[in-house]
Amino acid sequence: MSRMTKANILTLYQQSLCPYCIKTRKAIKRLDLKITMKDVGFSGKVRQELIKGGGKSQVPCLRIEGKNQATQWLYESADIIRYLESLKSASA
Repeated sequence: MSRMTKANILTLYQQSLCPYCIKTRKAIKRLDLKITMKDVGFSGKVRQELIKGGGKSQVPCLRIEGKNQATQWLYESADIIRYLESLKSASA
């Protein structure tokens, strides 16, 4: 289930055995966030969705859908975790 966070809908594109994805999922759990997870390893359709939207098939990738702004695609586990931590601290 997606969680509306500061008017953003968040979706994580990931693969179950990818070490960077595991690191990102652990951070999501630690931060107690509920974010839609899409595994690109199980569905060619999901991988194509990632490539079409974000421009490449790299995971993890966080899709950030803003209410009144263009969708952003954030790559790199460290950048994703930093973004999620900033959201969590802003809502505290």
